[in-house]
Amino acid sequence: MAGALRALHYSLRTERAYVDWARRYILFHGKRHPQELGSDHVNRFLTHLAVEGKVAASTQNQALAALLFLYGEVLKMPLPDTGGLVRAKKPRRLPTVLTREEVYRLLSRLGGPQKLAATLLYGAGLRLLEVLRLRIKDVDFGLGQLVVRDGKGQKDRVTMFPEAARGALSLHISDVRQLHARDLKEGFGRVWLPDALARKARDAAFSWSWQWVFPAASRSIDPRSGREMRHHLHETLLQRAVHNAVVAAGIAKPASCHTLRHSFATHLLEDGYDIRTIQELLGHSDVSTTMIYTHVLNKSGGRGVRSPLDRMV
Repeated sequence: MAGALRALHYSLRTERAYVDWARRYILFHGKRHPQELGSDHVNRFLTHLAVEGKVAASTQNQALAALLFLYGEVLKMPLPDTGGLVRAKKPRRLPTVLTREEVYRLLSRLGGPQKLAATLLYGAGLRLLEVLRLRIKDVDFGLGQLVVRDGKGQKDRVTMFPEAARGALSLHISDVRQLHARDLKEGFGRVWLPDALARKARDAAFSWSWQWVFPAASRSIDPRSGREMRHHLHETLLQRAVHNAVVAAGIAKPASCHTLRHSFATHLLEDGYDIRTIQELLGHSDVSTTMIYTHVLNKSGGRGVRSPLDRMV
């Protein structure tokens, strides 16, 4: 199954998740081979996750996707019937949004690469992994834009380059270049490349343009190739830094890295930008996903309706 996932260029994160779900599915049915099982067994396992495990809807959907891949791509046994499946309920929640003053307080309590990465989360509306996976070639100072490669849904998009971050980002990239030069001098300097490019242009792994904008502080062993190379900054480091900054700033909201992206979209709406423009910047496939931010505004969807209580004061 891992081989099939790699052949189709799935990420290492997805590979590990899918293989783990297949393992859990097999153990749930007493270590029977999946070829001996069918749609009813898949439904029983997924229903168990929802009813007994009380997992989130997104978790159940991931398990279903993993099993559909196992049967469809590995065993060549499509499973069209999932009609008896008990679906985990997906609650409709409004995203947490910070005020502009709260964003300023949060960012002011960060430092180093984590501050710059968090600044781009808010200033460009990026997702956590989108900012960490930025390459040098994706930062265009001349056009004033950032290129997000292989974002959610395996789509590329172009988003804004916040001018306020230009100076700090330029200095940071200069430091990264010195780090890369030191790696090359020590006989390293290789970076992970997408599979097709790694085969066609092997020297590209050492090139400056393909290096990470936010490299890790130390080199590590790539789990697939076994080579020592420098990966990008681990997401848990940024998540922990943002969490600590939220606490230090005294912000009484369950804010996270993704909250900065939510705040980016909401503040653009407050500034009068149209929903379609924000949809493109965020990379949403459907405008209905972007529409949720209209419900966050304290203006009844932007129509400026006042509470009758306010007229009594």
